[in-house]
Amino acid sequence: MKIALMDSGIGLLAAAAAMRRLRPDADLVISSDPDGMPWGPRTPADLTERAVAVARAAAAHRPDALIVACNTASVHSLPNLRAELEPAIPVIGTVPAIKPAAAAGGRVAIWATPATTGSPYQRGLIRDFAAGVRVTEVPCPGLADAVDHGNEEEVVRAVAAAAALTPPDVTDVVLGCTHYELVDEVIRAALAERTGGAEPVFHGSAEPVAVQALRRIGARPEPGLPRTGGLTVLLSGRPSQLPATALGYAEGRMLVGENTPVA
Repeated sequence: MKIALMDSGIGLLAAAAAMRRLRPDADLVISSDPDGMPWGPRTPADLTERAVAVARAAAAHRPDALIVACNTASVHSLPNLRAELEPAIPVIGTVPAIKPAAAAGGRVAIWATPATTGSPYQRGLIRDFAAGVRVTEVPCPGLADAVDHGNEEEVVRAVAAAAALTPPDVTDVVLGCTHYELVDEVIRAALAERTGGAEPVFHGSAEPVAVQALRRIGARPEPGLPRTGGLTVLLSGRPSQLPATALGYAEGRMLVGENTPVA
C-alpha cells in the first residue's frame, strides 16, 4: 500500500503521522512546495497551479491514494486535482471538522488561515452543518508560516492573537488548518487562559482524513501490523529528506523512526 500526502509545507505531518499509526505497513510519499510557500496569500488560480504541480510529483510515484493535507488547497483546488488524477488515483480533501464540532450544540470557534476564514466554502460548511449554533470564525494570520519555519516565538505570538479573538465561553474549537495540529499544546494553553481553565473540545482532521483515505481504497486501519512502510520525501518535486524544521515536531520524528526506510 502506498499513500501520498501533499501540502505547501509541513502541515501534512499530522495526517502522515496519523496514517503511520493506522497502517504502519503503508509506504508514504510526502510532497510539499517549499519553493512556492506560503500558498495562503496566492490567488486561487496561482495556488491551484502550485497544488497541481505538487500533486503531479506525488502521482509519479503511483500511490494508491492522494491526501490533500491542506485546508486552503482543498478549498480552492480540489476540483482541479480530482480532474487531474481521478479515477486512477483517489483524491481525498481535508475538510474542517465543523460538523462534529457543532453536533453538541455548544459555542464553536473555527481557527483557520485568512484565505479560508470567511470563504464561501467555509461559510457553506457552517450553513450546512452548524445552523443554529453560535460560530465564530477566527483568522490566524502568520500561524501556519510560523509553524512551517519552526519559529516558536512567532507561534506563541500568532496563537495569542487568535486566542484573543476567541470567545471565552467557547466549548469546541475546530483546527481548520493542518499546520495547527502540530502546535495544539500551545493553542490549548492559550485558550485555557482565555476560558479560565475550562478546556474546550478540539477537533482536528488528521485522523479522519487518514481513515477516509483507507476507506476509499478498500482498506482498514490495522495499527498492530509491523512497521515496514517506507518514506519518500519530495520538495517542490525534488527527491529529498524531511526538512530539519519537520523534525522539531513529534509527528516528524515519528515518521523517520529508526525502522523506516527512507527513499
